[in-house]
Amino acid sequence: MSYFKTINKIAYEGPLSKNPYAFKFYNPDEKIGNRTMEEFLRFGVAYWHTFTEDLSDPFGLGTAIRPWDNYTGMDLAKARVEAAFEFFEKLGVPYFCFHDVDIAPEGSTLRESNQNLDTIVALIKDYMKDSKTKLLWNTVNNFTHPRFVHGAASSNNADVFAYSAAKVKKGLEIGKELGAENYVFWGGREGYESLLNTDMKLELDNLGRFFHMAVDYAKEIGFDGQFLIEPKPKEPTTHQYDFDVASGYAFLQHYDLHEQFKFNIEANHATLAGHTFEHELRYARVNGMLGSVDANQGHPLLGWDTDEFPSDLYTTTLAMYEIIKNGGLGRGGLNFDAKVRRGSFTPEDLFHAHIAGMDSFAVGLKVAQRLIDDKVFDNFIEDRYSSFKEGIGLDIVENKADFRQLEAHALGLTEIKHTSGRLELIKATINQYLLTIYAE
Repeated sequence: MSYFKTINKIAYEGPLSKNPYAFKFYNPDEKIGNRTMEEFLRFGVAYWHTFTEDLSDPFGLGTAIRPWDNYTGMDLAKARVEAAFEFFEKLGVPYFCFHDVDIAPEGSTLRESNQNLDTIVALIKDYMKDSKTKLLWNTVNNFTHPRFVHGAASSNNADVFAYSAAKVKKGLEIGKELGAENYVFWGGREGYESLLNTDMKLELDNLGRFFHMAVDYAKEIGFDGQFLIEPKPKEPTTHQYDFDVASGYAFLQHYDLHEQFKFNIEANHATLAGHTFEHELRYARVNGMLGSVDANQGHPLLGWDTDEFPSDLYTTTLAMYEIIKNGGLGRGGLNFDAKVRRGSFTPEDLFHAHIAGMDSFAVGLKVAQRLIDDKVFDNFIEDRYSSFKEGIGLDIVENKADFRQLEAHALGLTEIKHTSGRLELIKATINQYLLTIYAE
């Protein structure tokens, strides 16, 4: 059965194409550096937003119209698998991602839930035999059900801790069976509403214990996927323990987990934390912790997780600059943790949204590579920090200076000369490079 009968395989037609079902900038076979766009960008479809999202929001019911809506229960889960692989094939993406409850409904018991998962995982595995699309990462939903009202691994209830562990155990087994390249931990409720009733140390210690158990079990079953933590500052809790990359990295170091984990960084989560997307990517990169990316964007007028498809070329360019400087994403990828707007409710809108997101990051990749090749930022930065290349600056960098030496230097200064940061020139240069893409 075809769920997208009117849509053919999406092809690259170039920037002048008027075809809404064609890529204008994403050419999977085009080489950027020594890799094709497909190899470098490693796009992935988010199963939850694309096939299970009904477009409801805190103020209204769902509006999505989907060709599988007439099914229920396990029949619905099976229909979504069929639709998903047709979508993957027509969009030409190399990867997809999912939570456990995205692909199979929860049963009345954990045992029944696992049986439902086994049925759908077997179906997915069968479809993957004839598909180029692989599993970028999987995870489990330890946040939606009321049992997680006080958290999962950080819950005050030991039974919930155990239940959460059992779900992750199953998730790791599924990851191994389907050949997942990564496994993601998103602590949707790993945080607190108020410190007045919270034992923070116990919760953090238990969270550390939980991650160590996951590492140990992955080794036991031979699952070699990369472990990723996805930071988010708030929503649904008042304060989540994986607030941003910096706090997450401190947590991993404290609990001796920094060798086993990297970060899956989401653009919208960065802005919720009061950071830019590129800040989070840079912080992870310079600490060797950049693993994968949830590609989306927030809305500047809304203070919550809107998960819009990325279309801001300035942001995608600066993001790809960090990713290229990182040497790529390794086993990670660019997963579209993004949903169409509530008013974009047709199946066709799913294709329009993904095409827009893939084109936006393709532009970002091309522009960022040229900025790097021309050493645009490197030259600005090298000039700005030139005082650390010689004299007292070089002594500081090489750890040869102490306070006495620095005092002697400072006492001999008659004036301090600054160089301009030239931020406006830099931004104008980025604009010039972006617009050059259209001039070609």
